Amino acid sequence: MPTTFYRRGPDHRAGAPATFLDVRRRFNFRSVEIGRWVTEPEKQRSAGLFYDALCDLMTNLGGTEPLISLRGTLALQYGIGGRPGVSAHYTPATRSFALAKNAGPGSIAHEWFHAFDHYIADKLFPGVAKGDFGSRLWLTREDPISHPLNDRLQACYRAVLLDATGNQPSDLFRASASADKAAGVHYYSQPEELCARAFEAFIQDAPCKNAFLVKGTKETEEARLGLYPQGEERTRINAAFQGYFQSLGTALRRSEG
Repeated sequence: MPTTFYRRGPDHRAGAPATFLDVRRRFNFRSVEIGRWVTEPEKQRSAGLFYDALCDLMTNLGGTEPLISLRGTLALQYGIGGRPGVSAHYTPATRSFALAKNAGPGSIAHEWFHAFDHYIADKLFPGVAKGDFGSRLWLTREDPISHPLNDRLQACYRAVLLDATGNQPSDLFRASASADKAAGVHYYSQPEELCARAFEAFIQDAPCKNAFLVKGTKETEEARLGLYPQGEERTRINAAFQGYFQSLGTALRRSEG
């Protein structure tokens, strides 16, 4: 893993080192597990990177610590439970997100949104199954729980999955469906994947820049294929996410105060 990643943001720890225990305590993650193949120097280096990335995510969202750990329900794994060819993944059954030791950096924003999308499902709709994602339910359900925050969240899903008129699939969906067809898979056009990549773009465009948190939404082959929002659509999606998380952060601070 590279020893340095581009970052532009505030100093969250006054220049002091951070450990994974600091990460767990600051955000109240349910658990933090480190793989046995992660050496002590790697552990020390990556703990600071995780700490800053999660603080930058919190800053960009205008949220609080409980948002990052989803009220203490989320588990973090590093260098453990990897899958061949997969740098990072979120597991709904265990509510945990895992990053591979060498290939995971830059994937935090994507996997965190999967965790959020899963966590929020039963706050948005009644009677959901354990593995449901809010984004996928939004396409098939018409009985959302009435709440101003839910209205704003639905606006995010609408901006990602539909065009500006709200009547046709978004350019992001069309490009993703084309990529799926070319590759003979059904992956990029799944609603939860569309929303996670759109969220990545929103975070990469936010004021705190951190390549350990997110990268690749602008200059990669995936971006050239249209697998991340572009142009006016990106601006519209970013505005929807901004409106939602700003309101959510205000509500969280009010409830914690």
